[in-house]
Amino acid sequence: MQVNIKTLIDDTQCYNTVRELRWPEGRQCPYCDSKRIIKRGFDEKEPARQRYECKNCGKRFDDLTGTIFAGHHQPLKVWILCLYFMGLNLSNKQGAFPFSRFLKRTILFSKKKLCFPSIIN
Repeated sequence: MQVNIKTLIDDTQCYNTVRELRWPEGRQCPYCDSKRIIKRGFDEKEPARQRYECKNCGKRFDDLTGTIFAGHHQPLKVWILCLYFMGLNLSNKQGAFPFSRFLKRTILFSKKKLCFPSIIN
């Protein structure tokens, strides 16, 4: 999948990109890995963020559950754009410095610990 800056600026396209990258073979429950899920509306604060319910274990989750982006107050597109620009390997003079300061401040003052989803049980 080709990811470009144009698909990351719009909230809906950003969430669609995350869904495609996270679940290339279709959505599944982050708790029990079941593919038997149903859509349960959208988030009030981020209308592009889809909610789901697992028919197997009954747990509810959304597009960001179990990711490093879950539980933070910054919109998803801010995180994704920062990661995109960091991936360009820009020098400080080209704009990477403001993004690295933003990420450092956000991580240091975050109330929740950043962690990657568990791959090994």
